Amino acid sequence: MTPLRIKVGRRAAREITKACEWWDTNRPAAPGLLRSEIERAFALIAIQPGIGARSLNAKLTAVRRVHLSRIRYHLYYRARPDQGTVEILALWHTSRGIGPRV
Repeated sequence: MTPLRIKVGRRAAREITKACEWWDTNRPAAPGLLRSEIERAFALIAIQPGIGARSLNAKLTAVRRVHLSRIRYHLYYRARPDQGTVEILALWHTSRGIGPRV
């Protein structure tokens, strides 16, 4: 199977940038860990887009989330195999409650 192309939405891009900046400033023992975990998740869902749990509170169809346990975030996405892409929708810390509006 050919990996799907990762397409990061504007909202997700902002959330990832903000989280990475916070992480690099506040987690000096593990700088870059958040970024590397997100990149690993991208590689995984590009190959196996059905691996994430279905998001039950999403307005969009076919939204899934993968739990990044080392950094305690969920990455919300949906596969668009007809377009050859995985659309990254949001990055959400597990302590923030029920999840983002996607």
